[in-house]
Amino acid sequence: MDRFQLYIDGTFEDGAARFPSLDPATGTAWADMPEAREAEVDRAVTAAHRAFTSGAWPKLTASQRGKLLLKLADLVQENAADLARLETRDTGKIIRETSAQIAYVAEYYRYYAGLADKIEGAHLPIDKPDMEVWLRREPVGVVAAIVPWNSQLFLSAVKLGPALAAGCTVVLKASEDGPAPLLHFARLVHQAGFPAGVVNIITGFGPACGHILTTHPKVAHIAFTGGPATARAVVRNSAENLASTSLELGGKSPFIVFDDADLDSAANAQVSGIFAATGQSCVAGSRLLVQDTVKDAFLSRLKTKAEAIRIAAPDDMATEVGPLCTARQRDHITATIAASIAKGARVVTGGQPVEGPGFYFPPTILDCSTAPDAPALSDEFFGPVLAVTTFGTEAEALARANDTAYGLASGVFTKSLTRAHRMIRGIRAGVVWVNTYRAVSPIAPFGGHGLSGHGREGGLAAALDYTTTKTVWLRTSDDPIPDPFVMR
Repeated sequence: MDRFQLYIDGTFEDGAARFPSLDPATGTAWADMPEAREAEVDRAVTAAHRAFTSGAWPKLTASQRGKLLLKLADLVQENAADLARLETRDTGKIIRETSAQIAYVAEYYRYYAGLADKIEGAHLPIDKPDMEVWLRREPVGVVAAIVPWNSQLFLSAVKLGPALAAGCTVVLKASEDGPAPLLHFARLVHQAGFPAGVVNIITGFGPACGHILTTHPKVAHIAFTGGPATARAVVRNSAENLASTSLELGGKSPFIVFDDADLDSAANAQVSGIFAATGQSCVAGSRLLVQDTVKDAFLSRLKTKAEAIRIAAPDDMATEVGPLCTARQRDHITATIAASIAKGARVVTGGQPVEGPGFYFPPTILDCSTAPDAPALSDEFFGPVLAVTTFGTEAEALARANDTAYGLASGVFTKSLTRAHRMIRGIRAGVVWVNTYRAVSPIAPFGGHGLSGHGREGGLAAALDYTTTKTVWLRTSDDPIPDPFVMR
């Protein structure tokens, strides 16, 4: 089996223990992974803290940090094929998606390379004579960056890029489910020439790794992507070190189709929004709200498209839907569908795991228009399952879109510009796509509200999240400061 190592303080090493990683396409072990426990986590954080406070990193100018990020971007682009192959093998994400996404990941590092020397302070027009006051933007310190297995190179870039641009150091924890691409990425970090300890990449399990990392006294900021349940534990852990947090969590994003929409275009966007990445995306458009006058026509289009999707091995460029990452996820989806059917939901297509080896689940559509209490409408599947409901009026569409504890993304399909603007104002979500879906850019901030978390990734806002403000007061008068206890 392939063998991977941790990356701590500029060196590669085996962990405290080893564990197998499963190939989701077959359900069998293919690689031997290192497990970081308390000692390894402590050494990684200590190395990051030492690199932040002394050595070469804090002496670099912002422009020099940017040049290192540019070198990393070039290496990611040059090694995109190998990274894509590893992500496909270890997570089941299809090769056509990993190849395209990882090629674009390099642009995130280039964006933050250019931003490194543009994080500015400010001069304050203070209300006191003989005083100059200004603000400095300074890095917060050691960042614990925790990412899940899905789109992990992208989710790492939106943390590493701004954190390094700001001057922080990082301990990046890859998910124990499919860590291979990030452990391989560590070799590119090393090759780029970052000083030892600036970036450390580990993997391991919750209590012995994640808990130790998020409670470590030298961690200043925690950047977490995952589910709300784990996020609650992360926030509780941060009470130990009072680290600031940025959380990018789950979603139950509404995909709203009005009767004046281009139905063919909307159907293509909906297929991409829920079945791409096998539905394993936090922004998956998993709640279809379709106007009742076009429900039948729209569902007919979706059913035809869903049943034509090619389900096959993830390393085949012709494959359109591959396996889920874990058997655990397949079982969760199966149970939630069964609970929704019990509440009155109707299966339009799909609904049962694919028989045979691997963790395959077909594109599934559930009509929940007469089952408002179906779990499919409220619970995140994190799989290729679309829950459908209807609305009659614009006000009803808005109310149903906001009837969720999440608030990450949303999509609105209409030809009415005025309606689009009303929906944009009314929808409670961090991202609103109008007549498109799943578009991303390093320039555009991304994040949510409620159970979808807080903080933003992407854009200048993300880089500022990794800084703290220092206020500087400079007295410009040469006169002695008067004795404060002498009455005048």
